[in-house]
Amino acid sequence: MKNRLNISRFIFCFSFAIALACNNDDDAGAIYYAPDPVTQKVELSTNKGAYMPGEAVQMKADKMYSNAMIRYSHLGTTISEEPFTATSWTWTPPSDDFKGYMVEVYVPNSDGTNTVLGTTAVDVSSDWAKFPRYGFLSEYGNNTESERTAIIDNLTKFHINGLQFYDWMYRQHQPLAGSVSNPMPVWNDIINRDNYKTTVESYIAKAHEKNMKAMFYNLAYGVLDDYNHSLITPQMFIYKDANHNTIDFHPLAAPFISNIYLTNPANTDWQNYLAQQNNDVYQVFDFDGYHIDQLGDRGNVYNYGGTGVDLKNTFAPFIAAMKTAHPNKHLLFNAVNQFGQQQMANESLDFLYSEVWSPNEGFKDLTKILSDNATYSNNTKNTVLAAYMNYNKANGQGVFNTPGVLLADAVIFAFGGSHLELGEHMLAKEYFPNKNLSMTAELKSSLAEYYDFLVAYQNLLRDGGAFNEPVVSTGDGKINVGSWPPSMGKVSVVGKQVGAKQVVHLLNFTNANSLNWRDTDGNQNTPTDIKQAVVNIKVNGTVNKVWYASPDTNGGAAVALTYTQNGNSINLKIPFLKYWGMIVIE
Repeated sequence: MKNRLNISRFIFCFSFAIALACNNDDDAGAIYYAPDPVTQKVELSTNKGAYMPGEAVQMKADKMYSNAMIRYSHLGTTISEEPFTATSWTWTPPSDDFKGYMVEVYVPNSDGTNTVLGTTAVDVSSDWAKFPRYGFLSEYGNNTESERTAIIDNLTKFHINGLQFYDWMYRQHQPLAGSVSNPMPVWNDIINRDNYKTTVESYIAKAHEKNMKAMFYNLAYGVLDDYNHSLITPQMFIYKDANHNTIDFHPLAAPFISNIYLTNPANTDWQNYLAQQNNDVYQVFDFDGYHIDQLGDRGNVYNYGGTGVDLKNTFAPFIAAMKTAHPNKHLLFNAVNQFGQQQMANESLDFLYSEVWSPNEGFKDLTKILSDNATYSNNTKNTVLAAYMNYNKANGQGVFNTPGVLLADAVIFAFGGSHLELGEHMLAKEYFPNKNLSMTAELKSSLAEYYDFLVAYQNLLRDGGAFNEPVVSTGDGKINVGSWPPSMGKVSVVGKQVGAKQVVHLLNFTNANSLNWRDTDGNQNTPTDIKQAVVNIKVNGTVNKVWYASPDTNGGAAVALTYTQNGNSINLKIPFLKYWGMIVIE
């Protein structure tokens, strides 16, 4: 809800190098692709958002293609191949936990290259918290079974492994409508919509079939004006004055049915009350956990006795109380613009969740949040960003601006985060049912490839490692490189060492007209395509292999690069760069 970096800044040195790339002796058997990006001709899909170790993956293709092969790979290394002979088949990945795989259908060409026809990805993880890809639901009307199935199936294409059930509840202070013994079949929510019990139940069941967690949304401290005064006492609230004359509240106008009045999350009576309400929810609905929301920094507030309440320090005891009440349930907590994140980062949260608002509007601000969250959690938790795109444009009807969305996702993904953006529609506002903007066919297709990329290379993007400062320079003038944070007119270079692999991310801002990640009015430019650009990269020791992958070409499949090594530097050609490319040096 609204109200309701300096990440280590990378400094790169530059030097010109010989603009020559040739086959390296160690590249025997490497995979090469046709030099230009090819529009995928076969759409691939999997039957779940993620898989347990040892679980078989059911795959489908929308059409056949003669003389094609299926390749399964992990971080650029082929695991196995087989002929593409049917539109449905089963593959059992290696039993290793927390691994991502690329699946590609390709046709071998006579010149030794391959043409990729379609790709998808597979996440084998026993715990969704390791690599969270969080989606949402926001409407629970009397829709049909087939409509609900279509929504969950669509989210499965993006490998979503958890869903936030936004505004599903009856009241913030009484989420379950009716009682455990007699739950209401239909209830009105905070905006007076009819929500159906059968719809909520159906969505939970369908999410579980796809190995997605179902998290119910509610505030940590919300009370509407129809609360029971005998159960919720004045001592539970927080106040704007020390004399408990004015309860702090969040004003809401019609069609909302009430303002939201705030309790003290650290008040044990309130904790016990809400834990019992949650217990009622869990007895009726098969939710996996509680997605906790807040309203951000409230300024000076007081408890009933007149003592000032440091609200950001009330969240940790609230989380602890909710975990104690239901130890087997999962918990998340929205740090609105990072309010309270540091104080609760090491509590019993599956991962960290940050809703981003002004003044954190620059790309560098997004990456600082990701860096700060890693620090706060001692590098034990990944982050999901609730970052709403094209915010002003969504005041009217229209479509999302594809360049703005893809550039934001490229930055978020490259820095190890993921983006809460997909549900029945794509998010543009903090009130999730807002669906004024729709996705174009181009954006839907491109986003699917970005999420494939996020999954296939999750062990480089989101599985440890340390950001560093590779020395990169141009060799032929086709690419103008710069350090992070980004500059308009340049390709920003971001480095990361993961084990024996040096990752070099290229983020293309050459044609950007703004460094505002939100692309508020939806007018970010499409980047200028860069083809066959020569670069020089400083290295330590002998390089055994170099490969490249981009969600903007070949469906994200890894392609081996020819290179020459001269001492402590290598020269290579980047085949194609649009928004984001990733060089991996082994």
